[in-house]
Amino acid sequence: MRYVLGFLRRWSLFIGAVVLWEVGTRAAGSPFFPPPTAILASAGEQWFSGPAYRLFLGEYVFEDILPSLSRVLGGWAIAVVLGVGLGTALGRSRTGMDYVGPLFGFIRAIPPPTLIPVFLLLFGLGTGMQLITIVFGALWPILLNTVDGVRSVDRTKQETARSFGTPRHYWIAGVVLPAALPKIFAGLRLSLSIALILMVISEMVGAPHGIGAQLIFAKQHFEFPAMWAWIVLLGALGYGLNALLLVVERQVLSWQPSRGAEQTQTRGG
Repeated sequence: MRYVLGFLRRWSLFIGAVVLWEVGTRAAGSPFFPPPTAILASAGEQWFSGPAYRLFLGEYVFEDILPSLSRVLGGWAIAVVLGVGLGTALGRSRTGMDYVGPLFGFIRAIPPPTLIPVFLLLFGLGTGMQLITIVFGALWPILLNTVDGVRSVDRTKQETARSFGTPRHYWIAGVVLPAALPKIFAGLRLSLSIALILMVISEMVGAPHGIGAQLIFAKQHFEFPAMWAWIVLLGALGYGLNALLLVVERQVLSWQPSRGAEQTQTRGG
């Protein structure tokens, strides 16, 4: 009962906004702003009208939603590997950021969507262009947060590890990265949102399949309930991916005293 009341307290404003949206759009009667029930019906028709052997999932799920998800997660995973690896090396270097800092500052100031024409010329129209667009935008929060996290390792831990003659590979994996994890996770959450946005934008540029392509197709053919269904799906995906990452973060950082106390309070209600 306590969890039900907690759920209702957290989602009451959202539920109230949906009810107001339903009432307002039905009263206005605008074709551009359909009521949530019409959007829900369009979503069910598009995504859950398949045969039973495919668990009633429609073709849009296999041809558009799953490929888009794989591009988001694939591009984000590449950005994580590059960002954490390069950020750790630069954070451990005393002069590395002095040389590459101005270059990084200039490149990351360029909005990633403006580079899509360049990526089109280099990689052609397809998954390669979409992945490099996602990687380019998602890389910077991870890299810079990793550099900051590695540089902020407590001096006492550094001197303790040095006094015990800790091997370098264990020093990085056992001391530096765990201490930098809170800031790395902050960069991961931000970069995941950026990856989702860039996935949609890159799929809007001539792609035959994908959530972004279907969103543009529905808009161009004045299928506004379908267009809003894709927009709502993007919101749900963003919320779900962020919630999943928060669960992972809480588990990975449960060794921290503040996180452990927070989890205990959460479990205790």
